[in-house]
Amino acid sequence: MMSPINEFFPLISVYITNYNYGAFIQKSIDSVFDQSFKNWELIIIDDGSTDNSKSIIEKYRNHQKVKIVYQKNKGLNVSNNIALRIADGKYIMRLDADDYLDENALLVLSNKLEENDHLGLVFPDYFLVDSEGEILNIEKRNSFTEDVTLLDQPAHGACTMIRKAALESVGGYDEEFKCQDGYELWVKFTAKYEVANIPTPLFYYRQHGNNLTTNEEKILKTRIRIKEKHLEENKKDIYNSIAIIPVRGSKFNSNHLAFKKLNGSEILKIKIDEALKSKKFGQVIISSPDEEIEEFIRVNYANDKVIFHKRPSELAQLNIGLSGTIESVLDFEVVKNYSPNIICVLSIEYPFSNSNDFDDAINTLNLFETDSLISVRKDNNVYYQHHGKGMQAILGLDKFTKLEREILYQYAGGIIATKTSSYKKTKELINGTVGHIVVSQKSAFRIQTDFDLELAERITEL
Repeated sequence: MMSPINEFFPLISVYITNYNYGAFIQKSIDSVFDQSFKNWELIIIDDGSTDNSKSIIEKYRNHQKVKIVYQKNKGLNVSNNIALRIADGKYIMRLDADDYLDENALLVLSNKLEENDHLGLVFPDYFLVDSEGEILNIEKRNSFTEDVTLLDQPAHGACTMIRKAALESVGGYDEEFKCQDGYELWVKFTAKYEVANIPTPLFYYRQHGNNLTTNEEKILKTRIRIKEKHLEENKKDIYNSIAIIPVRGSKFNSNHLAFKKLNGSEILKIKIDEALKSKKFGQVIISSPDEEIEEFIRVNYANDKVIFHKRPSELAQLNIGLSGTIESVLDFEVVKNYSPNIICVLSIEYPFSNSNDFDDAINTLNLFETDSLISVRKDNNVYYQHHGKGMQAILGLDKFTKLEREILYQYAGGIIATKTSSYKKTKELINGTVGHIVVSQKSAFRIQTDFDLELAERITEL
């Protein structure tokens, strides 16, 4: 059911998507009415709420600038496309019912778009607030005018203002994806249009237990599928990839993990089996000087894709990096004949990183055309070094409150991917423009001690 359409034609269409946010939606609506810029319309789309939302929404039934849509659990992207179809504005912006705007948000964002006809969308920094509206953090982005050259970090799905004609030209939102945070739109939009940011927080993103974005694993899996679909549709998946699993073995590491077991299976076998599940790897190379590892591969893998590479002993020393090993693998006849374009190194210390993570690493490297890539987790902690006279915070992070600190990224998940051509130029695995994938907390779990191994066993039991 939809409220009558009137003759008012706004510059900006703001639409609020709501499902059982009766506790928050009034604040969200008020933040639109309180805007210093007044040439807007408001579309309220309720997705089958069962709480008191309708009683709040109905107060605006006869308002000239408000359209109301009631529907039954269609999902976010269906709601996005409904808003796109009925919006009359030149620009369109989603506002989630649990979030709210700074009073100048519409003015600042629309001015930016009005200044540049080539600009397709613009997004601001924002405040992260709790369920009571108390500010927890400020989410900042680098300047797209001065700093950003790699577009692998999307805008926030909500409170991004988009030129409606541009959004229509890329086909709107893909309704295949029920759970997404703006990533699908970002990937196809940035391939065609310029984008920009406003380095000022202009909305309040409420963090609480019911947020869509708190379901991290679901979002990460959806992002993987979004990237994969985009590559398939644009025929960009043109690379031969190999996985290299380096294992020093017992001679060089008395506490090596290869034959330690999780849920009855050797950790090395877990890693190889996950690599074999990947749709990207033409070869899985286990590089080790250890004859016991060689025998394990011979006995367990009568598979042309699984290849044992005899790693020279001098390259397996604890203080020796992986560059020499990679060189040796690339000179290995069977690998040379395959002629891989991408090398992906997988560490057995991360037993829960999986084939989805590996596929995502290759897809992301291809999609954003970076030279290399690492798997990471966000980290907003403060780290210290001891400088002889005492502890000193790295990068001076102790001088900033949590509100002011920029997010750091910690290497996690044990995945490094690089284009073979870039590696051969630099002899470095991590080289040139470095991309990233964010892995789940489980994939980021690392085994370094027997205690870690016990925890990993508990995780597999769960």
